[in-house]
Amino acid sequence: MATTSFQKKARVKINQIAGTKPSLFNNQLLVSSGVPSLDNIIGGGLAVGTVCLVEEDTYGNYSRLLLKYFSAEAAMTGHSLVLTSGDQDPSQILKELPAPIIDDPGEINKANSAEQPENMKIAWRYQHLPGNQLGHSSSKFGHYYDLTKVMDPQLLTSIKPVLIGPEDLERGCNQCQELNPKYKYLLTRIQKEIEQGGHSTTQHTDRRNILRIAVHSLGSPQWDECGGLDHSHEDTDFSLPRFLLALRVLMRSAFAVCLITIPTHLFQIPGYVGRLRKMCDTVLLMESFAGSDKEKNPAFKEYHGLFHIVQLPRLNSLLSHMPDTLDFAFKLRRKKFTIEKLHLPPELSDTASRNQEDPVPHHKPHPAGCSGGAPSKLDF
Repeated sequence: MATTSFQKKARVKINQIAGTKPSLFNNQLLVSSGVPSLDNIIGGGLAVGTVCLVEEDTYGNYSRLLLKYFSAEAAMTGHSLVLTSGDQDPSQILKELPAPIIDDPGEINKANSAEQPENMKIAWRYQHLPGNQLGHSSSKFGHYYDLTKVMDPQLLTSIKPVLIGPEDLERGCNQCQELNPKYKYLLTRIQKEIEQGGHSTTQHTDRRNILRIAVHSLGSPQWDECGGLDHSHEDTDFSLPRFLLALRVLMRSAFAVCLITIPTHLFQIPGYVGRLRKMCDTVLLMESFAGSDKEKNPAFKEYHGLFHIVQLPRLNSLLSHMPDTLDFAFKLRRKKFTIEKLHLPPELSDTASRNQEDPVPHHKPHPAGCSGGAPSKLDF
């Protein structure tokens, strides 16, 4: 009997990295920023291999909160984490990470099934399915966190985060003529973590993982204490865009994603801020109402600040994902931080009511009608 060369095509199972998903727009691998509402407006999440710049608000409170969400997501998904800060001890930031809100439906189903009859436990078509269909929290994309609680230290020790504080940056200061010594040391440490952790795209490993890099308040005055380069402008640090460009090159060849907060309001040259934005992929701007006139404006009473999308990455396509609007507002509740569209009330006046009549009715000109004299009902 003659045989054919036909073979049934089997579905190939792709080993997806925990805490990631492909983009619906360009098939780029995405990770969550830790804020589901932020993931939604930027196209699903932060793309792997990119640098996200968050321009800090005036006091840096809300931008630091985004950094905490980004770092907390590493503990929930099992990703590797590098946390660095030139202003304060990164271990203190690690202790302030918010606790996750875990609602495991599997535990609830087990508790309910104990009280139900045997034949009512589950539908007949699902009886023969394995009981571990519900994955762990690491397989979930994006989590919600409770700001009133801190994360369990055991979750943090399981990922073994790498902390680079001000003392480490001071010890690593060596004379460098082309780059700020602290920036040079940070680049060296990041490259070392990529190679030793098996996060490089050129390395072959059975189990791939994502490296999250969180840099707090980069470019602040504390980063120049060990003696940077001599600049013609006091407000301009030419080594900062060079550092961002070199970091972007490292990200392109690694399974890593970096989130950086920079106090751009400290730089007085607008062109310099634009140069920093071009060196990054995603640029987000936070404008807090604290200490401004908008804080007491009744139109913004439901929000704590404005959130602007300045730049989105163009990956595997000619155009980037474009949301309906680029201007949003954020609000911080007791347990939740959300970013949503800005909805202003229809009445913006401070008074309760406003006279809707014409303020000068006697000077209103009569429309030109067919009769030419006194206005008539037929005039139009």
